[in-house]
Formats: sequence, C-alpha cells, structure tokens
Amino acid sequence: MEKTTAPVGQFGVHGVQSKRDWPCLTEAEIQAVAAQYPDLPPAPTVSWNSMRPFSAAVRIDGETCAKHKNKSGGFLIKRHHASLRGIAALQEEHAFMRHLHQHAVPVCLPCVARSGATAMALGEWTYEVFPLAAGQDVYRDVMSWQPYKNADHATAAGRALALLHKASASYPAPGRGGRSATGLRAGRPLTSSLNAIAQPDFLVALQGWAALQPGLMPQLAHRSWLAECAAVLVPLHDRLKPYLATLPTLWGHGDWHGSNLFWQQGQGAYSPAEPQDSVSCVLDFGMADRTSAMFDLAVALERSMIDWLDPAENRRVFYTHMAAFLNGYAQAKPLAPQDWAQLGAFLPLVHVEFALSEVAYFGTLLQDAASAEVAYTGYLLGHARWFATGQGRAVLAWLDTAAQA
Repeated sequence: MEKTTAPVGQFGVHGVQSKRDWPCLTEAEIQAVAAQYPDLPPAPTVSWNSMRPFSAAVRIDGETCAKHKNKSGGFLIKRHHASLRGIAALQEEHAFMRHLHQHAVPVCLPCVARSGATAMALGEWTYEVFPLAAGQDVYRDVMSWQPYKNADHATAAGRALALLHKASASYPAPGRGGRSATGLRAGRPLTSSLNAIAQPDFLVALQGWAALQPGLMPQLAHRSWLAECAAVLVPLHDRLKPYLATLPTLWGHGDWHGSNLFWQQGQGAYSPAEPQDSVSCVLDFGMADRTSAMFDLAVALERSMIDWLDPAENRRVFYTHMAAFLNGYAQAKPLAPQDWAQLGAFLPLVHVEFALSEVAYFGTLLQDAASAEVAYTGYLLGHARWFATGQGRAVLAWLDTAAQA
C-alpha cells in the first residue's frame, strides 16, 4: 500500500471522528500532482492534512507561487472524487472566483498547471492547487454550525458577504449543471442549490429534481419521503412562495462560515483601517451556485448562528452574533423590507437540497447507511421541524422584529 502523509481524522456528522471518508493524499500522488505545476517544489514537505469532509486536502511547504503573489509560501493540494467534482465542475468554481477577483473580492485563485488548466485529473481523482491564502486560518479546527469567536468577527464576516454579493451581481453564468427535459437543473452534488425550492409547485419540482440526482432515488425507495416532505417542508415553502416570481438571482458562496474565511488583525482586505480582525481572504467555493442573495445570507446564518450539533432541547442560538452579522451585511448592502421577508422565509429551507444530496453521498457513494439516516432524519427533516418548535419560531420572530428596527 502506498504511504499516506499521516493518519488524521475528519469532521463527521456527529463531530470529530477517526474514520475518514476519503484517505489522505499519498506521497506518490502529491509528487505526481506537484510535477504538473511549475511553481511547486519537486519534493514537497507536508505540514498539515485537512479534517474537512467531502474531499482530502494537504498543505505543503515550498517556494513562493510568484504568479499569485503568495508571500507566505507553500500550497494547498485539494483532491476530489471525480463523481463529486470533475474538471468541468471545478472550472465552474474557478470562473466564479476569477470574476470575484476582478471585482476586488479577496479570493485565493488556483495555480495554473503546465497544461494551462487550473484542475487536473488522475484516475478517479480530480485535483486543484492553491497558493496559501493571505492571513490567518483562525477557524481551521472549527466545524460548521459553530459560532464565530466574537461579535467583531461576525460583523466582519457579514460585511464581507455583502461585498461578495455586490460583486457577484454582475456575474452572468447560469446555474450549475445542465437542464433536464422538464427544465429543471440537476446542479452538482453537495452544493447549496435552489433548483426545486425556487419552483412554485414545490413538491412536484422536488420529485423531479430528486430523480436527477445520482444515487438518490435508491436511498429514498424505502421511505415515505414525499409524504414526509409534504408534511414538513410544504408549509414552510408556502411562506416563501409569494417571493419566487420576482426573486433576483445571483451566484452565492453557498458555505459561508468562519473556517472558509482567513483573517488579519486590523488589516483586512475589505477594510484595512478597521482596528478589529477583518476578513483577508474568502475560500472554498465548492458549494457555490446561482441562488439569490437572501438565500446565501440565510445559509450563512444556518451555518454559524444555531448550534445544530447540540441536542434540540439544549440547542443554542447566537443572537448577539446574528445581530452583528446582519449589521455588518447591512453596512455594505442595506436590507430592504422585502429582503428581510425573504431571509426569514428561506432560513428553514436553505438546507433541503444539500441534505438530500448528502443522503445520496453517504448512502450510495460511501455505503454509509448510518450517516445517510442522519442526513435524512436529523438534517433534512430535523432542521426543518425545529423551526416549528418554540425555539425555532423565536428565531423567525426575532428576524421579523429585526426587520422593523
């Protein structure tokens, strides 16, 4: 067996776990990838393996990637299974990142291989290489669904997302993946998508969209999933439906939380004069897609303002951070009454398509029935049901009150 870089666990559905979905990169494949990039050293030294799920990534030390003005030196090699992210999928993400870079959003552009491409395939794997981002990886060991470290970080993160949305508004690319014969987009696996949710006949659209997802229908065959979605999700969608006909769309980040941001004390790329920590770089566009600004803002709240890893009876809501985040967003992109209404309507639904994609990912691709069950019962239905509890209704009421402030 090829030697891997080091044994390391990963973030899983219940927290940190020792078992990995995807093995760490081997020394041999790191060298094979490095050989295709003129800026990478021929004998890379590994200094860290990522614990993030859905892919494998390794930091290597090396010379500066001069083309990208990488002053810190070193690189990140990220490996995906081709069934999740092939070359075409990565090209979609890289094109969006280039647009943002051209509009002054601080992103870390991928390195260019000797072939001129920004992604490469070797067997069943797809690779992309990045110079190390500017700033500090403050949230490297923090899972999604955990809060920001303080209200200043929440404010800075909200402002950064608003500026990303302002830049994204001029990006014309359609949603990811092609359209089916019925006009629905399948999208890409494991993205924060708005394909079925944006349709007025939600249940019909969800059934059609689900049929387009690789490996999903076998995982739903033993479930009364349409009936459960009708009972749990349709009432929530009825609140969103009035806004769909005039919903403005744009590409969103799709996974906005602290660990997808790099930070610099008082010298953020967005606001160098700020005395507190600021966002210096935006990372990881794997879940990006054409959605809407308020959908993407709701994703950001879902990721960091509710501690979903706690049992429902002990769940915490970080209202102070939520207020700070929304205040930071409004500083750069003021929220109209219609925006607040859409935000509250989206919040209980933003996870739906991603959760169903996770059901297929765990159940079919990884053959992990236990995690597929968590994705379906705990995530898809559980998160939506929580918004019908007293605590969940209080969050939606808080947003309604904030809109009037």
